[in-house]
Amino acid sequence: MISVFVYGTLLTGEVNHRVAAPYLHGVQPGCVRGRLYDVGVFPALVLDTKGYEIRGEWFDVTEEGLRTMDQLEGYHGPGQENLYERVWVSDVGNGRSGWVYVWPDSRGYPEISVGSWREYRSVRGVRA
Repeated sequence: MISVFVYGTLLTGEVNHRVAAPYLHGVQPGCVRGRLYDVGVFPALVLDTKGYEIRGEWFDVTEEGLRTMDQLEGYHGPGQENLYERVWVSDVGNGRSGWVYVWPDSRGYPEISVGSWREYRSVRGVRA
């Protein structure tokens, strides 16, 4: 199994969860440190050791699941022109490690001042 930290539309119950669901073999809550940015109908994460605790979920997926998630996130591989980069990260609380999709910087989008896409989305009125 491959561990992937998700924090936005792939979360359980969110609009893109269906992409990962057929390949899921486990889900566990988790947190990484960074900053979320509002890209409209989805967030982007920039890792930052001085940022918020970003709440999300750890998915245990198959290799096929990771490839499917790579497609959704616009990740084509190292050194390619990617929408998101896929990097290795560790959870701030439980020590778990795995992949996460991130941006290198905010790309000019507004910062989300809470550490949860779900919380922000519900306050902002964006539907899942």
